[in-house]
Amino acid sequence: MYLQTVKIIISYEGGERVNHAILMSSGAENIDFMIHGIVQYEIFGHKVWITTSHVCILIVMLLMMALAIAGNRAIKHAKEIPGGFQNVIELMVEMLDNMVNGTMGKVAAPKFVNYISTIFIFILMSNISGLFGLRPPTADYGTTLALGLITFFLIHITQFKNLPIKQIWTDMCSPLPPWLPIWFPINVISEIAVPISLSLRLFANVLSGTVMMALVYGLLSKIAIIWPAALHVYFDLFSGAIQTYVFCMLTMTYIGQNYEQE
Repeated sequence: MYLQTVKIIISYEGGERVNHAILMSSGAENIDFMIHGIVQYEIFGHKVWITTSHVCILIVMLLMMALAIAGNRAIKHAKEIPGGFQNVIELMVEMLDNMVNGTMGKVAAPKFVNYISTIFIFILMSNISGLFGLRPPTADYGTTLALGLITFFLIHITQFKNLPIKQIWTDMCSPLPPWLPIWFPINVISEIAVPISLSLRLFANVLSGTVMMALVYGLLSKIAIIWPAALHVYFDLFSGAIQTYVFCMLTMTYIGQNYEQE
């Protein structure tokens, strides 16, 4: 097989394609795992694109809204012996409540259970959207970075709200005494690295699965029938669920550190 050097060229010409990829094989011209522009408009003289990531995020949000409305109706008309959809909703809520309570404790959990549950469902639905032919929104670093920054601001808002300034300064100078702040710059860097590490971990794992499935369908298109479903189960479902849990667990751990544990 004739191999070519990997080369990725980003292009905005004509508004129809945002990119073009030439990948490692002479027969791989149909491989596409990149983000494409759909609609272009100008804001203050700058060109802005509505991309496939925005459309996929909108689809996930609409599905979440539909699930929330259906769940609300199911709970309002709840039966004494749950069955079907009501049983699924109650099981989901109970599982998320137990996860948040077990990690954050009784003090912080009631304040953040709604946020953690929301991002858990959003990330999970985004990660498994590849099963339905969408490009996972979490395979776009713009999405995961936004989630990481929200967590970062929540960490420090709760820190300044619940801890005295003296304790914050002592923690930032740790492990040395507060009057010798040699470790302060290093601890600042470690704090700044939190949203970067959170977002990159989620982004890289989801994108790698997206790339692998694109290579399978592009390079093995003639024999990619039925058997790629097993790969989808791993890359989209299993790995997607694991990365969702890891992101939410780290978020709860970082925020929970700013509350006194009972």
